[in-house]
Amino acid sequence: MASNVFRPRLNLNHVTFQGNNNQAQSHSFGQVFLHKKTGVSSSRRSVVAAEAAAMAEETTAKTGNSALSHFWREVQGSNNWENLVEPLHPLLRKEIIRYGEFVASCYKAFDLDPTSKRYLHCKYGKSRMLNEVGMEDCGYTVTKYIYATPDINIPMQNEASRGHWIGYVAVSSDESAVKRLGRRDLLIAFRGTVTNHEWVTNLMSSLTPARLDPNNPNPDVKVESGFLSLYTSDETKSKFGLESCREQLLSEVSRLLNKHKVEDLSITLAGHSMGSALALLLAYDIAELGLNKTDHETVPITVFSFGGPRVGNPSFKQRCEELGVKVMRIVNVNDPVTKLPGMFLNENFRVLGGRYELPWISCSCYAHVGVELVMDFFNVQNPSCVHDLETYISLLKCPTKTLHTQNEGFDNLLNRARELIFSARSLKSICL
Repeated sequence: MASNVFRPRLNLNHVTFQGNNNQAQSHSFGQVFLHKKTGVSSSRRSVVAAEAAAMAEETTAKTGNSALSHFWREVQGSNNWENLVEPLHPLLRKEIIRYGEFVASCYKAFDLDPTSKRYLHCKYGKSRMLNEVGMEDCGYTVTKYIYATPDINIPMQNEASRGHWIGYVAVSSDESAVKRLGRRDLLIAFRGTVTNHEWVTNLMSSLTPARLDPNNPNPDVKVESGFLSLYTSDETKSKFGLESCREQLLSEVSRLLNKHKVEDLSITLAGHSMGSALALLLAYDIAELGLNKTDHETVPITVFSFGGPRVGNPSFKQRCEELGVKVMRIVNVNDPVTKLPGMFLNENFRVLGGRYELPWISCSCYAHVGVELVMDFFNVQNPSCVHDLETYISLLKCPTKTLHTQNEGFDNLLNRARELIFSARSLKSICL
Protein backbone atom coordinates (compact mmCIF):
# COMPACT_ATOMS: atom_id res chain seq x y z
CA MET A 1 0.00 0.00 0.00
CA ALA A 2 1.38 3.39 -0.94
CA SER A 3 2.01 5.84 1.85
CA ASN A 4 -0.35 8.74 2.36
CA VAL A 5 0.40 11.80 0.26
CA PHE A 6 2.20 14.66 1.97
CA ARG A 7 0.18 17.87 2.14
CA PRO A 8 2.37 20.67 3.53
CA ARG A 9 0.59 23.99 3.29
CA LEU A 10 2.38 27.29 2.85
CA ASN A 11 0.37 30.49 3.07
CA LEU A 12 1.86 33.51 1.31
CA ASN A 13 0.40 35.97 3.79
CA HIS A 14 -3.19 36.18 2.57
CA VAL A 15 -2.18 38.36 -0.35
CA THR A 16 -5.00 40.67 -1.41
CA PHE A 17 -4.98 43.28 -4.14
CA GLN A 18 -5.76 46.85 -3.17
CA GLY A 19 -6.51 49.84 -5.37
CA ASN A 20 -4.51 52.47 -3.51
CA ASN A 21 -2.43 51.76 -0.45
CA ASN A 22 0.76 53.45 0.61
CA GLN A 23 1.94 50.28 2.35
CA ALA A 24 1.42 48.11 -0.68
CA GLN A 25 4.17 46.64 -2.81
CA SER A 26 4.28 47.33 -6.53
CA HIS A 27 2.90 44.53 -8.65
CA SER A 28 2.12 44.15 -12.33
CA PHE A 29 -1.50 43.30 -11.57
CA GLY A 30 -2.10 46.17 -9.18
CA GLN A 31 -0.95 46.53 -5.60
CA VAL A 32 -0.12 43.68 -3.27
CA PHE A 33 -0.91 44.21 0.38
CA LEU A 34 0.36 41.73 2.93
CA HIS A 35 -2.23 41.44 5.65
CA LYS A 36 -1.13 41.71 9.22
CA LYS A 37 -4.25 39.95 10.41
CA THR A 38 -3.53 36.30 9.73
CA GLY A 39 -5.03 34.41 12.62
CA VAL A 40 -1.58 34.22 14.22
CA SER A 41 -0.50 36.54 17.03
CA SER A 42 2.10 39.16 16.14
CA SER A 43 4.65 37.62 18.49
CA ARG A 44 4.03 34.14 17.11
CA ARG A 45 4.11 35.48 13.56
CA SER A 46 7.49 37.10 14.21
CA VAL A 47 8.86 33.88 15.67
CA VAL A 48 7.59 31.85 12.69
CA ALA A 49 9.00 34.38 10.25
CA ALA A 50 12.37 34.36 11.98
CA GLU A 51 12.44 30.57 12.05
CA ALA A 52 11.48 30.43 8.36
CA ALA A 53 14.18 32.89 7.38
CA ALA A 54 16.81 31.10 9.46
CA MET A 55 15.91 27.70 8.06
CA ALA A 56 15.95 29.02 4.48
CA GLU A 57 19.35 30.62 5.01
CA GLU A 58 20.74 27.49 6.64
CA THR A 59 19.46 25.20 3.89
CA THR A 60 20.69 27.56 1.19
CA ALA A 61 24.10 27.71 2.84
CA LYS A 62 24.31 23.93 2.86
CA THR A 63 23.21 23.39 -0.73
CA GLY A 64 24.33 26.63 -2.29
CA ASN A 65 21.83 28.92 -3.97
CA SER A 66 23.40 28.14 -7.34
CA ALA A 67 24.00 24.45 -6.68
CA LEU A 68 20.97 23.08 -8.48
CA SER A 69 23.22 20.63 -10.32
CA HIS A 70 23.93 18.87 -6.98
CA PHE A 71 20.43 19.22 -5.59
CA TRP A 72 18.14 18.70 -8.56
CA ARG A 73 16.72 15.33 -7.55
CA GLU A 74 15.41 16.77 -4.28
CA VAL A 75 14.01 19.81 -6.10
CA GLN A 76 12.28 17.43 -8.51
CA GLY A 77 10.62 15.70 -5.54
CA SER A 78 12.73 12.59 -4.90
CA ASN A 79 11.92 12.96 -1.18
CA ASN A 80 8.45 14.41 -1.71
CA TRP A 81 9.92 17.89 -1.13
CA GLU A 82 10.44 17.13 2.56
CA ASN A 83 11.83 20.21 4.37
CA LEU A 84 11.72 22.23 1.14
CA VAL A 85 8.18 23.61 1.34
CA GLU A 86 8.05 24.84 4.92
CA PRO A 87 9.78 27.23 4.46
CA LEU A 88 9.87 27.38 0.69
CA HIS A 89 13.45 26.71 -0.37
CA PRO A 90 14.93 29.36 -2.71
CA LEU A 91 15.96 26.78 -5.31
CA LEU A 92 12.52 25.19 -5.33
CA ARG A 93 10.88 28.60 -5.61
CA LYS A 94 13.08 29.46 -8.61
CA GLU A 95 12.31 26.17 -10.33
CA ILE A 96 8.56 26.51 -9.77
CA ILE A 97 8.69 30.00 -11.27
CA ARG A 98 10.85 28.80 -14.17
CA TYR A 99 8.47 26.00 -15.10
CA GLY A 100 5.50 28.32 -14.64
CA GLU A 101 7.02 30.66 -17.21
CA PHE A 102 7.35 27.78 -19.68
CA VAL A 103 3.61 27.22 -19.27
CA ALA A 104 2.89 30.94 -19.60
CA SER A 105 4.72 30.89 -22.93
CA CYS A 106 1.94 28.66 -24.28
CA TYR A 107 -0.61 31.42 -23.71
CA LYS A 108 1.67 34.09 -25.16
CA ALA A 109 2.25 32.06 -28.33
CA PHE A 110 -1.35 30.87 -28.83
CA ASP A 111 -3.10 32.66 -31.70
CA LEU A 112 -6.64 33.72 -30.75
CA ASP A 113 -7.21 36.02 -33.73
CA PRO A 114 -10.08 34.51 -35.79
CA THR A 115 -8.82 36.31 -38.90
CA SER A 116 -5.34 34.81 -38.64
CA LYS A 117 -4.15 31.87 -40.73
CA ARG A 118 -2.73 30.42 -37.53
CA TYR A 119 -5.95 30.75 -35.55
CA LEU A 120 -5.99 28.29 -32.61
CA HIS A 121 -2.41 27.31 -33.44
CA CYS A 122 0.96 28.63 -32.34
CA LYS A 123 1.89 32.01 -33.80
CA TYR A 124 5.50 30.99 -34.36
CA GLY A 125 7.58 28.16 -35.73
CA LYS A 126 9.29 25.76 -33.30
CA SER A 127 12.77 27.16 -33.87
CA ARG A 128 11.85 30.67 -32.72
CA MET A 129 8.86 30.24 -30.43
CA LEU A 130 10.74 30.59 -27.14
CA ASN A 131 12.67 33.58 -28.49
CA GLU A 132 9.45 35.32 -29.54
CA VAL A 133 7.93 35.02 -26.06
CA GLY A 134 11.01 36.41 -24.34
CA MET A 135 12.66 33.14 -23.28
CA GLU A 136 15.65 33.23 -25.61
CA ASP A 137 18.06 32.52 -22.74
CA CYS A 138 16.18 29.55 -21.25
CA GLY A 139 18.60 26.97 -22.72
CA TYR A 140 15.83 24.75 -24.14
CA THR A 141 14.95 23.80 -27.72
CA VAL A 142 11.37 23.02 -28.75
CA THR A 143 11.32 19.64 -30.51
CA LYS A 144 7.59 19.11 -31.14
CA TYR A 145 4.28 20.94 -31.01
CA ILE A 146 1.36 19.09 -29.45
CA TYR A 147 -2.26 19.25 -30.62
CA ALA A 148 -5.38 17.99 -28.86
CA THR A 149 -8.71 17.17 -30.49
CA PRO A 150 -11.83 17.70 -28.34
CA ASP A 151 -14.26 14.88 -29.03
CA ILE A 152 -17.20 17.28 -29.22
CA ASN A 153 -19.67 17.35 -32.12
CA ILE A 154 -21.34 20.62 -31.17
CA PRO A 155 -21.03 23.42 -33.76
CA MET A 156 -19.17 26.43 -32.35
CA GLN A 157 -18.93 29.82 -34.00
CA ASN A 158 -15.46 30.43 -35.52
CA GLU A 159 -14.24 27.07 -34.20
CA ALA A 160 -13.74 23.89 -36.14
CA SER A 161 -13.92 20.66 -34.20
CA ARG A 162 -10.33 19.70 -34.95
CA GLY A 163 -6.97 19.68 -33.28
CA HIS A 164 -5.89 22.83 -31.44
CA TRP A 165 -2.36 23.66 -30.34
CA ILE A 166 -2.13 22.69 -26.67
CA GLY A 167 1.56 22.89 -25.84
CA TYR A 168 5.01 21.68 -26.73
CA VAL A 169 7.85 19.30 -25.96
CA ALA A 170 11.31 20.79 -25.36
CA VAL A 171 14.69 19.57 -24.18
CA SER A 172 17.52 21.38 -22.43
CA SER A 173 19.95 21.65 -25.32
CA ASP A 174 22.39 24.36 -24.32
CA GLU A 175 25.33 22.63 -22.65
CA SER A 176 25.71 25.39 -20.08
CA ALA A 177 22.05 24.91 -19.14
CA VAL A 178 22.54 21.14 -18.89
CA LYS A 179 25.52 21.73 -16.59
CA ARG A 180 23.56 24.17 -14.43
CA LEU A 181 20.57 21.81 -14.17
CA GLY A 182 22.78 18.79 -13.44
CA ARG A 183 21.00 16.70 -16.07
CA ARG A 184 19.27 16.90 -19.43
CA ASP A 185 15.66 17.86 -18.84
CA LEU A 186 12.80 16.72 -21.06
CA LEU A 187 10.02 19.28 -20.67
CA ILE A 188 6.38 19.09 -21.70
CA ALA A 189 4.32 22.26 -21.16
CA PHE A 190 0.52 22.55 -21.50
CA ARG A 191 -1.76 25.58 -21.56
CA GLY A 192 -5.20 25.60 -19.96
CA THR A 193 -8.67 25.88 -21.45
CA VAL A 194 -9.19 28.60 -24.04
CA THR A 195 -11.59 27.36 -26.74
CA ASN A 196 -15.31 26.67 -26.41
CA HIS A 197 -14.85 23.01 -27.31
CA GLU A 198 -12.37 22.67 -24.46
CA TRP A 199 -14.82 24.30 -22.06
CA VAL A 200 -17.44 21.72 -23.00
CA THR A 201 -14.88 18.93 -22.54
CA ASN A 202 -14.19 20.18 -19.01
CA LEU A 203 -17.87 19.75 -18.15
CA MET A 204 -17.68 16.00 -18.86
CA SER A 205 -17.09 15.36 -15.17
CA SER A 206 -17.63 11.66 -14.68
CA LEU A 207 -15.10 9.01 -13.73
CA THR A 208 -14.14 6.37 -16.25
CA PRO A 209 -11.46 3.63 -16.19
CA ALA A 210 -8.18 4.94 -17.62
CA ARG A 211 -7.07 1.64 -19.21
CA LEU A 212 -3.98 3.22 -20.79
CA ASP A 213 -1.84 0.10 -20.37
CA PRO A 214 -3.25 -2.74 -22.49
CA ASN A 215 -1.29 -5.26 -20.45
CA ASN A 216 -2.70 -4.00 -17.16
CA PRO A 217 -6.19 -2.56 -17.73
CA ASN A 218 -6.88 -1.91 -14.05
CA PRO A 219 -10.61 -1.02 -13.96
CA ASP A 220 -10.28 0.50 -10.48
CA VAL A 221 -7.98 3.28 -11.70
CA LYS A 222 -10.41 5.92 -12.93
CA VAL A 223 -9.96 9.42 -14.31
CA GLU A 224 -12.21 12.28 -15.36
CA SER A 225 -13.79 11.40 -18.71
CA GLY A 226 -13.41 14.85 -20.29
CA PHE A 227 -9.67 15.02 -19.64
CA LEU A 228 -9.20 11.44 -20.84
CA SER A 229 -11.17 12.19 -24.02
CA LEU A 230 -9.04 15.24 -24.81
CA TYR A 231 -5.90 13.18 -24.18
CA THR A 232 -6.86 10.19 -26.32
CA SER A 233 -9.15 11.50 -29.10
CA ASP A 234 -7.74 11.68 -32.63
CA GLU A 235 -8.73 12.60 -36.19
CA THR A 236 -8.17 9.22 -37.80
CA LYS A 237 -11.51 9.47 -39.59
CA SER A 238 -9.89 12.14 -41.73
CA LYS A 239 -7.34 11.10 -44.35
CA PHE A 240 -4.77 13.57 -43.09
CA GLY A 241 -6.07 13.78 -39.54
CA LEU A 242 -3.94 14.20 -36.44
CA GLU A 243 -2.92 11.45 -34.10
CA SER A 244 -4.21 11.78 -30.58
CA CYS A 245 -2.48 14.06 -28.11
CA ARG A 246 -1.37 10.90 -26.32
CA GLU A 247 0.19 9.30 -29.40
CA GLN A 248 2.03 12.49 -30.31
CA LEU A 249 3.47 12.81 -26.82
CA LEU A 250 4.45 9.19 -26.21
CA SER A 251 6.28 8.92 -29.53
CA GLU A 252 8.26 12.13 -28.93
CA VAL A 253 9.08 11.32 -25.32
CA SER A 254 10.24 7.83 -26.36
CA ARG A 255 12.41 9.33 -29.11
CA LEU A 256 14.09 11.81 -26.80
CA LEU A 257 14.64 9.24 -24.05
CA ASN A 258 16.29 6.91 -26.54
CA LYS A 259 18.42 9.71 -27.98
CA HIS A 260 19.78 10.75 -24.57
CA LYS A 261 19.63 7.39 -22.80
CA VAL A 262 23.27 7.43 -21.66
CA GLU A 263 22.86 10.77 -19.85
CA ASP A 264 21.32 11.75 -16.53
CA LEU A 265 17.74 12.67 -17.43
CA SER A 266 14.57 14.06 -15.92
CA ILE A 267 11.05 14.28 -17.30
CA THR A 268 9.26 17.43 -16.20
CA LEU A 269 5.64 18.15 -17.04
CA ALA A 270 4.07 21.52 -16.30
CA GLY A 271 0.58 22.82 -16.90
CA HIS A 272 -2.04 25.30 -15.84
CA SER A 273 -5.60 24.23 -15.01
CA MET A 274 -6.76 21.80 -17.72
CA GLY A 275 -3.12 21.61 -18.81
CA SER A 276 -2.27 20.34 -15.33
CA ALA A 277 -4.71 17.49 -15.83
CA LEU A 278 -3.12 16.56 -19.17
CA ALA A 279 0.34 16.76 -17.57
CA LEU A 280 -0.68 14.35 -14.81
CA LEU A 281 -2.33 11.95 -17.27
CA LEU A 282 0.84 11.90 -19.37
CA ALA A 283 3.06 11.41 -16.31
CA TYR A 284 0.93 8.46 -15.19
CA ASP A 285 0.87 7.06 -18.73
CA ILE A 286 4.67 7.21 -19.15
CA ALA A 287 5.24 5.56 -15.78
CA GLU A 288 2.54 2.91 -16.24
CA LEU A 289 4.00 1.89 -19.60
CA GLY A 290 7.53 1.93 -18.16
CA LEU A 291 8.83 4.29 -20.84
CA ASN A 292 10.98 6.07 -18.26
CA LYS A 293 13.03 2.95 -17.53
CA THR A 294 16.40 2.99 -19.30
CA ASP A 295 19.26 0.50 -19.17
CA HIS A 296 20.88 2.20 -16.18
CA GLU A 297 18.16 4.10 -14.35
CA THR A 298 14.51 4.95 -13.90
CA VAL A 299 14.15 8.51 -15.14
CA PRO A 300 12.32 10.62 -12.51
CA ILE A 301 8.96 12.09 -13.55
CA THR A 302 7.80 15.34 -11.97
CA VAL A 303 4.64 17.37 -12.52
CA PHE A 304 4.37 21.07 -11.63
CA SER A 305 0.66 21.84 -11.53
CA PHE A 306 -0.60 25.43 -11.39
CA GLY A 307 -4.23 25.84 -10.37
CA GLY A 308 -5.00 22.28 -11.40
CA PRO A 309 -8.26 20.35 -10.91
CA ARG A 310 -8.60 16.83 -9.57
CA VAL A 311 -7.97 14.22 -12.26
CA GLY A 312 -8.87 10.81 -10.90
CA ASN A 313 -10.13 8.71 -8.01
CA PRO A 314 -8.22 7.45 -4.92
CA SER A 315 -7.03 4.39 -6.85
CA PHE A 316 -5.52 6.69 -9.49
CA LYS A 317 -3.75 8.66 -6.77
CA GLN A 318 -2.46 5.48 -5.16
CA ARG A 319 -1.21 4.11 -8.48
CA CYS A 320 0.64 7.37 -9.25
CA GLU A 321 2.37 7.11 -5.88
CA GLU A 322 3.28 3.47 -6.45
CA LEU A 323 4.79 4.37 -9.83
CA GLY A 324 6.87 7.15 -8.28
CA VAL A 325 5.20 10.04 -10.11
CA LYS A 326 5.98 13.22 -8.16
CA VAL A 327 3.47 16.07 -8.24
CA MET A 328 3.89 19.58 -6.87
CA ARG A 329 0.53 21.36 -6.83
CA ILE A 330 0.68 25.16 -6.60
CA VAL A 331 -2.77 26.17 -5.38
CA ASN A 332 -4.62 29.36 -4.46
CA VAL A 333 -7.18 28.53 -1.77
CA ASN A 334 -9.59 30.96 -3.44
CA ASP A 335 -9.30 29.29 -6.84
CA PRO A 336 -12.53 27.32 -7.55
CA VAL A 337 -10.88 25.21 -10.26
CA THR A 338 -8.71 23.48 -7.66
CA LYS A 339 -11.89 22.32 -5.86
CA LEU A 340 -13.23 20.57 -8.96
CA PRO A 341 -14.31 18.02 -9.93
CA GLY A 342 -15.53 16.30 -6.79
CA MET A 343 -16.31 19.41 -4.78
CA PHE A 344 -18.09 17.32 -2.16
CA LEU A 345 -17.00 13.73 -2.87
CA ASN A 346 -13.24 14.01 -2.61
CA GLU A 347 -10.23 12.95 -0.56
CA ASN A 348 -11.61 14.83 2.46
CA PHE A 349 -14.94 12.96 2.47
CA ARG A 350 -15.50 10.87 5.58
CA VAL A 351 -18.10 8.22 6.35
CA LEU A 352 -18.77 7.19 9.94
CA GLY A 353 -15.53 8.74 11.10
CA GLY A 354 -13.38 6.95 8.53
CA ARG A 355 -12.41 7.39 4.90
CA TYR A 356 -14.00 5.52 2.00
CA GLU A 357 -15.60 2.90 4.23
CA LEU A 358 -18.17 2.06 1.59
CA PRO A 359 -16.98 0.57 -1.74
CA TRP A 360 -18.99 3.00 -3.88
CA ILE A 361 -17.41 5.96 -2.09
CA SER A 362 -13.91 5.04 -3.27
CA CYS A 363 -15.12 4.58 -6.85
CA SER A 364 -17.13 7.82 -6.91
CA CYS A 365 -14.71 10.14 -5.15
CA TYR A 366 -12.03 12.29 -6.72
CA ALA A 367 -8.63 12.73 -5.10
CA HIS A 368 -5.78 15.17 -5.59
CA VAL A 369 -2.32 13.74 -6.15
CA GLY A 370 0.90 15.08 -4.70
CA VAL A 371 2.30 17.78 -2.44
CA GLU A 372 0.41 21.02 -2.08
CA LEU A 373 1.97 24.50 -1.99
CA VAL A 374 -0.83 26.79 -0.87
CA MET A 375 -1.17 30.47 -1.72
CA ASP A 376 -3.95 32.82 -0.70
CA PHE A 377 -4.83 35.79 -2.89
CA PHE A 378 -7.98 37.51 -4.07
CA ASN A 379 -8.95 40.76 -5.78
CA VAL A 380 -12.49 41.99 -5.18
CA GLN A 381 -12.20 44.25 -8.22
CA ASN A 382 -11.03 41.39 -10.47
CA PRO A 383 -12.24 38.00 -9.16
CA SER A 384 -10.78 36.17 -12.15
CA CYS A 385 -7.26 36.78 -10.80
CA VAL A 386 -7.73 33.84 -8.43
CA HIS A 387 -7.05 31.48 -11.34
CA ASP A 388 -4.74 33.61 -13.45
CA LEU A 389 -1.39 31.94 -14.12
CA GLU A 390 0.53 35.21 -14.36
CA THR A 391 -0.77 36.15 -10.91
CA TYR A 392 0.44 32.84 -9.49
CA ILE A 393 3.90 33.41 -10.98
CA SER A 394 4.14 37.08 -10.06
CA LEU A 395 3.27 36.43 -6.43
CA LEU A 396 5.83 33.63 -6.23
CA LYS A 397 8.38 36.13 -7.48
CA CYS A 398 7.19 38.77 -5.01
CA PRO A 399 9.35 38.76 -1.85
CA THR A 400 7.27 38.26 1.28
CA LYS A 401 7.87 39.89 4.63
CA THR A 402 6.72 36.89 6.62
CA LEU A 403 6.07 33.25 5.88
CA HIS A 404 3.97 31.04 8.08
CA THR A 405 2.04 27.81 7.82
CA GLN A 406 -1.68 27.57 8.21
CA ASN A 407 -3.88 24.54 8.67
CA GLU A 408 -7.38 25.42 7.56
CA GLY A 409 -10.19 23.09 8.47
CA PHE A 410 -12.09 21.35 5.73
CA ASP A 411 -15.31 23.13 6.67
CA ASN A 412 -13.66 26.50 6.14
CA LEU A 413 -12.31 25.46 2.75
CA LEU A 414 -15.67 24.03 1.77
CA ASN A 415 -17.47 27.24 2.65
CA ARG A 416 -14.99 29.22 0.57
CA ALA A 417 -15.43 26.82 -2.33
CA ARG A 418 -19.21 27.10 -2.21
CA GLU A 419 -19.07 30.88 -2.31
CA LEU A 420 -16.69 30.83 -5.25
CA ILE A 421 -18.54 28.17 -7.22
CA PHE A 422 -21.83 30.03 -6.90
CA SER A 423 -20.13 33.06 -8.48
CA ALA A 424 -18.34 31.02 -11.15
CA ARG A 425 -20.39 32.52 -13.96
CA SER A 426 -18.42 35.71 -13.56
CA LEU A 427 -15.24 33.76 -14.29
CA LYS A 428 -16.05 32.79 -17.87
CA SER A 429 -13.27 35.00 -19.12
CA ILE A 430 -10.67 32.98 -17.26
CA CYS A 431 -8.46 30.62 -19.26
CA LEU A 432 -9.20 27.37 -17.48
